[in-house]
Amino acid sequence: MSPSFPDATSLAHSVRNHEVSATSIVSTAIAQIKKHNPLLNCFTTVLAEKAMQDAAAVDAAITAGKDPGVLAGVPFGVKDLFDVAGIPTLAGSKINAEHPIAAQDATLVVRLKQAGAILVGAQTMDEYAYGFVTENSHYGASRNPHNPNHMTGGSSGGSASSVAGGLVPLSLGSDTNGSIRVPSSFCGIFGLKPTYGRLSRAHTYPFVGSLDHLGPFARSVRDLALVFDLLQGADPADPVCTQRSPQLCLPELTKGLEGLRIAVADDYFVKGADTEVLTALETVAKALGATQHITISEAHRARAAAFIISACEGSNLHLEDLRQRPQDFDFATRDRFLAGALIPATWYLQAQKFRRWYRDRVRELFSQVDIILAPTTPCPAPLIGQKTLMLDGQEVLLRPNVGLYTQPLSLIGLPIISVPVQRSGQLPLGIQVIAAPYNESLVLRVAAYLEAQGVVSAPVPDIDG
Repeated sequence: MSPSFPDATSLAHSVRNHEVSATSIVSTAIAQIKKHNPLLNCFTTVLAEKAMQDAAAVDAAITAGKDPGVLAGVPFGVKDLFDVAGIPTLAGSKINAEHPIAAQDATLVVRLKQAGAILVGAQTMDEYAYGFVTENSHYGASRNPHNPNHMTGGSSGGSASSVAGGLVPLSLGSDTNGSIRVPSSFCGIFGLKPTYGRLSRAHTYPFVGSLDHLGPFARSVRDLALVFDLLQGADPADPVCTQRSPQLCLPELTKGLEGLRIAVADDYFVKGADTEVLTALETVAKALGATQHITISEAHRARAAAFIISACEGSNLHLEDLRQRPQDFDFATRDRFLAGALIPATWYLQAQKFRRWYRDRVRELFSQVDIILAPTTPCPAPLIGQKTLMLDGQEVLLRPNVGLYTQPLSLIGLPIISVPVQRSGQLPLGIQVIAAPYNESLVLRVAAYLEAQGVVSAPVPDIDG
């Protein structure tokens, strides 16, 4: 099955030029969700009635000669940790279903709506965003559109699956340790984790305050850049949101590679990867003319620090529920939180101290290069229910290790895009394009070049096949 929609930019252009109505587009999206969500399980809540009302408002604005916004009529979904007015913010949990409904939309949801985009629903995720698989004991596993027997990755699995499967052209997710990039890799789409603090997290359910990022998924670099540009901007409701003025990326996409110094991460970032992952990395490096290799020292310790910080901060948010109602957690999430609650405070302090040292060392590398390439995941999407994978000839637990290459980079908040490498007839694979803080325009510019060369693109799944 081809995706139901062209890219979001073209779709909005058609709406704005009276070629198609927003109501017909949203009606199609809702029909596609109704048809395919029973298999893919990427939506937990569908806002059909509200979405049709919002679409009618866009059509009315156009009829009245008003500007409906650059994303007029474009359907989108959000990971179910974004507040959406009128429904509870589940965050993948059973417990949150008992919470009051959200009184207002999250800041990023508001910004997309102001641009004319139509929210059609909230999307499946790992409980409290603590996972890399989106196999949720309360709401079921999200499934990969390229092969429903395989996982989407997590924790933003439903958001990635919905875009890869063509149910919506855009979605929003979160990334603490790799939760945008891992699903992007497994599902074969573009996913952007911006610089830490670049986008507002206001009115979203937190996982790890010092590591949480929000960002978009899309099927094209142009759509990704457009959405990121719309989402930028200071927000006093998020204390870590940057006060920097928006730096528009869309105008930068056509600048090519001139002047860019690009290197491939070696050592830690190639150990354990499947041969096909290394082949994909080589393909991207060759297309970019990248012959230099660079070592990010102490990445293994950075990953350990990320584990400690995530476990400590994450568990602290849920201590009372862990004491009072442990049976209402997803067992895998509960056990990780319980372990995190027992970590000594000195470990957490040492992890944060190391984090600052590591951040400074990695930033020094960006005096030598502008872009670093690395695998996104060590393998293509594993089977749903799979418990282990092979790394360097050893069988290891799957859940903590699909984020092998993403965690050491999330720890220090670098801007990264995962790009889907062309692999005919095979499960998708992603490669990370990494830059220094606040250089989203560079990673998007490199991704646009690769897309123009035909090296990366979002493959078309056959859901009906």
